Amino acid sequence: MRESVLVTGATGRLGGALLPRLTELGYKVRGMSRTVRSGGDVDWVTADLTTGYGLAAALTDVHAVVHLAAAPYKRKYTDHVELDGTRRLAEVARECGVAHLLYVSIIGADQIPWGYFRTKVRAEEIVSSGRVPWSIVRAAQFHEFMDQAFSMAARSGLMIADPGIRAQPVDVRDVAHHLIRRLQAGPSGETEDFGGPEVLAFDEAARQWLEARGKRRPLVRMKVPGKVGATFRGDHLVTDATPTGTITWKRYLQEQGRSLG
Repeated sequence: MRESVLVTGATGRLGGALLPRLTELGYKVRGMSRTVRSGGDVDWVTADLTTGYGLAAALTDVHAVVHLAAAPYKRKYTDHVELDGTRRLAEVARECGVAHLLYVSIIGADQIPWGYFRTKVRAEEIVSSGRVPWSIVRAAQFHEFMDQAFSMAARSGLMIADPGIRAQPVDVRDVAHHLIRRLQAGPSGETEDFGGPEVLAFDEAARQWLEARGKRRPLVRMKVPGKVGATFRGDHLVTDATPTGTITWKRYLQEQGRSLG
């Protein structure tokens, strides 16, 4: 039996990909949730980052923590989870003797003047300034996020995309695999990027989405205005870091098309 690993945000998209891989490799996995859960080969624990309820019990006898819990774009609750909660998690983890705190952030978070990105950077600082050995992985935009964004955009009857913005979308399965590599290597004390296997301009990603979804929408190529648009066009959503994921945007869309069909 390998070490015990606690995963916060275990019921989210990335948690759903990570937990089964950890159990397959023989890790003793604890999945943390604010509500009571059970099932599978996971030891489910109930705890709340915003209040501290259950954290000490959840972290007792844990070797490593993969911190995935997030609450994007929920105003004050975002800070309660991502800042107050991360600080509380780091403090209790130190008290419980956790040997590795692995935090997942976003590529370009320190370069793009976007409110939620700034929150992720502040959370990174909490992790890196704490007394628990740490690693930070900045992941590129998940395929699911791109899918949802294009789906919402298509509701207007047309698709607007800035061809100057490039992204490196990544599959959550690839991110899960990379996080396991980082767990196996131990705390790095560094912040590293992890992106998908290809860099795509937004208009090309949109074109592939329209084709895969069978949507007939005019594709309007238009610059995102202002400082934020200029920053997005500065290639801060891509990385030359290796390794990268292997699952392409097109493959993800094809798989989703089969599941929808």
